[in-house]
Amino acid sequence: MKPFQQDHAIETIIFTHGDSDGICSGAIAKSAYPDAQVYFTSPVSMLKKLYLAKGYKRVIICDIAIDERTSIELLQRLKEVAKESDLIYIDHHPVPESGWNENWLHNDPCACSSELTYKVLAHRLNRDVRRVAIYGAIGDYADDSDSVKLWCEDWDKRTLFFEAGALIQAIIYAGREFDFKRYLVEHLAKDRLPSDLPEVLEFAKNCSELEEQLRLRIRKQVKSLQNLAYVIDPKGYKSKSAIYAAAYGQRKVGGSAEYRQTKHSYDISFRSRSPVDLNLILRDLAPRYGGTGGGLAEAAGARIPVANFQNFLNDLDIRIGEEEKRLKEGNNTNKCH
Repeated sequence: MKPFQQDHAIETIIFTHGDSDGICSGAIAKSAYPDAQVYFTSPVSMLKKLYLAKGYKRVIICDIAIDERTSIELLQRLKEVAKESDLIYIDHHPVPESGWNENWLHNDPCACSSELTYKVLAHRLNRDVRRVAIYGAIGDYADDSDSVKLWCEDWDKRTLFFEAGALIQAIIYAGREFDFKRYLVEHLAKDRLPSDLPEVLEFAKNCSELEEQLRLRIRKQVKSLQNLAYVIDPKGYKSKSAIYAAAYGQRKVGGSAEYRQTKHSYDISFRSRSPVDLNLILRDLAPRYGGTGGGLAEAAGARIPVANFQNFLNDLDIRIGEEEKRLKEGNNTNKCH
């Protein structure tokens, strides 16, 4: 991978996430500002990577959730960036309750970042670039928003899902190959089909083959609690593993945990078909077990020390059941999608 080099002859830098929604968001932003540089980062790295913004006239941040542990410091640093540059921060993850009401922040938990990025920058974009936003929405399970459903009416939905599916699988297979992901951003920014790139179809096929092997392993390895099913070290994609854990464990919430030796912790991905808000539960529960957690209502994650892992899962299982009961008695849900 080539090291990132600042180029202040360029006016715009785009920070974005490396998943499908982040790549599509970054591509839409680059379509609006074609000469922009693109840098991939994550919520836990955003604060320390902001030094790269210095010297640019315009700073665009897409699909980077706000890490609550550093949110106060991050907000202060972003205010400093906004004094020096035109700052646009676009994200759909829940924001901290205190202080995050700046006019440079564009946040809506009921839409993916790709949809939001198109809307924020629409005045600079070709209307057809909405197709890239649809790819991002499909990749983020957010294609049921009113806007995306309306946009889909202008296309053959079967083709949209073919292109989005190939793109999503290729991105997952690529992992941390950020040069390839930057290449994808460049390609999509020009409103070109993902399938035009031979690497996309090759990577997508490889990903699907590995996923099928993963699915069959999880069918044998899954463990079920009352409301939660999970697998440990499935040797495959965490988010997909969580989906199959829920399916084969016959529970509404699935989890996939991978051991991180350097942290002596488990990194866990959760996927939910339940009305509960995993983000709120994990943000409250994970710190009680010496960890961190959060994300979206139906797709979230946590990092929990090994010594506390099983107790954390047991407590989470109880909380899911309690929250489902509360929501059922109140006859409501707290999800957008």
